[in-house]
Amino acid sequence: MLESDRESERSEGGRREHSPRDGGRSPSFLLTPPTRGGGRKIQREREGREKKMLSRAAALASVSALKSAAPVSVLPVFRNLHTSHQSKAPVPALPEKGGKVRYGFVPEEFFQFLYPKTGVTGPYMFGTGLLVYLLSKEIYVLNYETISGLSVGIVILYAIKTYGKTVAEFADKLDMAKVAEIQEVKDATMNNLMQSIDNEKKEQWRVEGRNYLFDAKRNNVTMLLEANYRERIHQVHTGVKKRMDYQIGLQHLKQRLEQEYMVNWVEKSIIQSLTPQQDKESIAKCISDLKALSKTAQARV
Repeated sequence: MLESDRESERSEGGRREHSPRDGGRSPSFLLTPPTRGGGRKIQREREGREKKMLSRAAALASVSALKSAAPVSVLPVFRNLHTSHQSKAPVPALPEKGGKVRYGFVPEEFFQFLYPKTGVTGPYMFGTGLLVYLLSKEIYVLNYETISGLSVGIVILYAIKTYGKTVAEFADKLDMAKVAEIQEVKDATMNNLMQSIDNEKKEQWRVEGRNYLFDAKRNNVTMLLEANYRERIHQVHTGVKKRMDYQIGLQHLKQRLEQEYMVNWVEKSIIQSLTPQQDKESIAKCISDLKALSKTAQARV
């Protein structure tokens, strides 16, 4: 539909160029400045045609979108917020300063991209040709808004050239102050986190020491049990030894009593078996032996 509208406009323009009303003039008469009333009328006609074309393009886009859209469902479609897996790669640091530009808005990479293909003048020729194409095809129409835009742009450019450095320094100061505050908060947070890490390490060390303490207490309990066991064994040994000593003393006493009884009984039996004559003879024999022993002792002395 857009192509048919353009073809119809071109055919109408051709008919206007070769119509007898124009007197066979060349198409350059269109570039002559029209009168005030005629210029407004032509501008309104152009704006009307542009609005019609835009409305038709929007209608076509909506129809194509409806055709390609999925069927409508009563149930709501739940989708995840993240459509892709999160990457664990480090986030690149943002540059502190922006890239180089020319004329205030054209990036330097654009010129560097076109230099090997078109030479030094290529970017400028490309920009000039693009501007001429937009103006010749009436894609961009010059009107009072263009003059207003140029005026505002000149004022903005003048303000940037005049006060831009001062404003940039002021903004840098504000930025540095914010960065200093953020850095201070970061340092405080890092210190707190380091302190927390140290405290956690101390707690872990204390937990390990608690395990050692439990082992020491367990060993102490084991030693106490061993000491009690040995003490009870010693008590049993002492008790058994006392009983054994008692039994041994009892046996010795019994043997001594039996021996004394036996000696007394034998002595009594011998005394009872002796006659008075034997008694006298034994006494005389003892006296003679004593005398002989006394003489021997005196001789030795």
